Amino acid sequence: MAGDGVPAADRGATTIADRVVAKIAARAAREALDGVPEGGRPPHATVTVHHGTARVQVGVELDYPSDIGAQCGAVRRQVVHRVRTLADMEVPEVVVRVERLHSAQSRTAERGRLR
Repeated sequence: MAGDGVPAADRGATTIADRVVAKIAARAAREALDGVPEGGRPPHATVTVHHGTARVQVGVELDYPSDIGAQCGAVRRQVVHRVRTLADMEVPEVVVRVERLHSAQSRTAERGRLR
């Protein structure tokens, strides 16, 4: 076997690409929000990884009215948990950008039923 007799620390390291961590973060945001609002886009993320630390920005669209602060908090917690678990990285910062709110009233108007 190639690694016989070589200490683990001297064998190299696995590097996880930023785009992979971004996909993990976006999926975690979708999980925290229980999906995507009707007519909305799924969450998307950008990530900067440096020395095993990931800084994450997540863009989301939310239903309205709702507890926006609680939803953003849930996204942050889930992103930190999933990135730590799946990529073994620390996540000191998760910025959640609410890009659009989807109200039941506007969805009804789009269907031509608003009076």
